[in-house]
Amino acid sequence: MKQAMWVFAFGVLTVWGQAQETGRETVLLGSPDLTSGIPGSGDLTNDQIKKWLADPANFRELDVTLPPGLALGANNISIPKDNPLTRAKIELGRQLFFDTRLSADNTVSCASCHHPEDAYGRNTTFGEGIRGQIGGRNSPIAYNRILSTLQFWDGRAGSLEDQAKGPIANPIEMGNTHEAMVKSLTGIEGYKLQFDKVFPGKGFSIDTAAKAIASFERVLVTGPSAADYYEPLMNFQKTFRDDLKDLASFKKEDLDSYNQYWQLKRASDAHPISASAIRGRELFFGKANCTACHAGANFTDEKFHNIGIGMDKPKPDLGRYEVTKVDKDQGAFKTPTIRNVSSTGPYMHDGSQKTLEEVVDWYDKGGHPNPTLSDKIKKLNLTAQEKEDLVAYMKALHGDLPRVRSDRLPK
Repeated sequence: MKQAMWVFAFGVLTVWGQAQETGRETVLLGSPDLTSGIPGSGDLTNDQIKKWLADPANFRELDVTLPPGLALGANNISIPKDNPLTRAKIELGRQLFFDTRLSADNTVSCASCHHPEDAYGRNTTFGEGIRGQIGGRNSPIAYNRILSTLQFWDGRAGSLEDQAKGPIANPIEMGNTHEAMVKSLTGIEGYKLQFDKVFPGKGFSIDTAAKAIASFERVLVTGPSAADYYEPLMNFQKTFRDDLKDLASFKKEDLDSYNQYWQLKRASDAHPISASAIRGRELFFGKANCTACHAGANFTDEKFHNIGIGMDKPKPDLGRYEVTKVDKDQGAFKTPTIRNVSSTGPYMHDGSQKTLEEVVDWYDKGGHPNPTLSDKIKKLNLTAQEKEDLVAYMKALHGDLPRVRSDRLPK
């Protein structure tokens, strides 16, 4: 049984890492041991793979806890019943995610468009596939997807499993076929060993490959940000505003609350948020009405909205409409998360906004008028200082992503 690890975060005591008698284990997402690969250095050998597969602990089903801040969205966790998380499955998905051999010419992997160095997006206007082909949409980010069901900008994939299959067979992405990819990688002993053990009776198929990749993507989550550390402190200060005017008296009257205040304050001080970002928070939740779409723990409603981007073109990308064929969905695209947004430019489905300042200007002017423009898009009439503060708050929503080993693949 693993030793339990206890953490005090934001005034809430939580536990993870405890292996249950049922053979299940509770883990904190973001922990590097989930994404750091099979232990060892140098080339990943078949002997190392066999040793990894021989450890029953790597096949326990995992119950997950989200990092502070993001944890408020725990009710939105989406893990299909037919694809429970295990360490062995996550590790297999990690290998596939970074393996260019999934593509027809061995040059493109999932990470080519969703790279850790670019916060699991890509700092290009559009996605780039085999033979230098360019797609028509910006690469969406691949973190915090555990809180989402519909995938892609237009939501055409109903799950991460469905999403993982698409790029492999897309002629301008990986340009392969599912059959050819499976045949090619099945010939690699290290993969065959893992698929036979991780998916007993099923082995290597496009469905099991997609389940492994989706499992890896589900553990890519953002850690707590400066804004997350500030939020409970701010709420405490509002609740106990009068008491905090006299800390000495407050301590005598309610020692537990007094101690909680200092715990929250020390945590926030250790992850400081600027005065500009604090003002930006008030705008985000108030005058700017950003939470009309960027709501919840992951700062997205996971819905589709027409904000006018690209609708001034002769033949605009109609987004969600191409999936639903419902007129009101013309030009509607999925709301992206604002977490770690300072690392994920360029922005919008067409990569047309290069900076957060441009994004704020777009919303400030009320987008581009068109027949299906969302009723949530209105002119904001922000001052220059307010725009600057909004950007500062979005930057304060940056948290660490888990450390991921991108090498050590089966030979």
